Amino acid sequence: MARDVGQLNTIARAVLKPLFGFAWRIEVEGLDRLPAAGGAIIAPNHLSVLDHFVLGATLPRRITFVGKGEYMDSWKTKYIFPALGMIPIDRSGGSAAEGALNAAAGVLEAGELFGIYPEGTRSRDGKLHKGHTGAARLALRTGSPIYPVGLQGTLEVQPPDSSMPKPFKVMRVRIGRPVQVDRYLDRPDDRLVLRQITDEVMFEIRELSGQEYIDTYATKKSEVAPADTAVVGVASSVRAGSSANGSTAGSGNGHGGANGHDADGSGGRTPGSHADSLAG
Repeated sequence: MARDVGQLNTIARAVLKPLFGFAWRIEVEGLDRLPAAGGAIIAPNHLSVLDHFVLGATLPRRITFVGKGEYMDSWKTKYIFPALGMIPIDRSGGSAAEGALNAAAGVLEAGELFGIYPEGTRSRDGKLHKGHTGAARLALRTGSPIYPVGLQGTLEVQPPDSSMPKPFKVMRVRIGRPVQVDRYLDRPDDRLVLRQITDEVMFEIRELSGQEYIDTYATKKSEVAPADTAVVGVASSVRAGSSANGSTAGSGNGHGGANGHDADGSGGRTPGSHADSLAG
């Protein structure tokens, strides 16, 4: 599947870059942190439908994204989105979701960039929500580093329920230091490790985006649905390898506890399901 997507990527980048440059001022920080070659996971916050277009127009390398399988139900997006570099994922699970996971791993193993939104969907309240563990699973499977990215201004350009973007505003793309998973490669199915990596990524995204972090999963509705408390701690302790006590980074709310509950980021869905393994 990985080679069945992105046929129009080069053309789209050639069109989008000057178009976005005319309509908005896009400030980019940290491009020098991205590797010139080799597979890497790009993990941004998600505020607007414009997010992946902004990244596609600003990153120096081709990037493939995962997207919800519902796009394949509409004739308007069934062909164009995969052609632009979207791998659809069926959130109901099963062989289709497993195929999307394999395709995502194939993109990374081919030495390309793969983008995944840890929040799983757009934030309706502008806050940064608890991350799902899909990026961590992919990183442990392929050994790829995760680059946290903070997007700013895309919400003001096109909020979730807006049909048209607002021109002549400023957007920012801030690329952070890579989160390396080498020390955890021998524990790919450890739920505490998956949560620890994910929370470290979310901590970095919070620092880059300047958003308030709340320890609940993002929902498609404007209100925030309750979710189990994430295992949280201090970012420096994660970098020091604090897996022994299960502490993790990411939350600014001070809650903690290494109980491993909901550590696979399922948000109420069946732990370890194929759909969750990539989308969340």
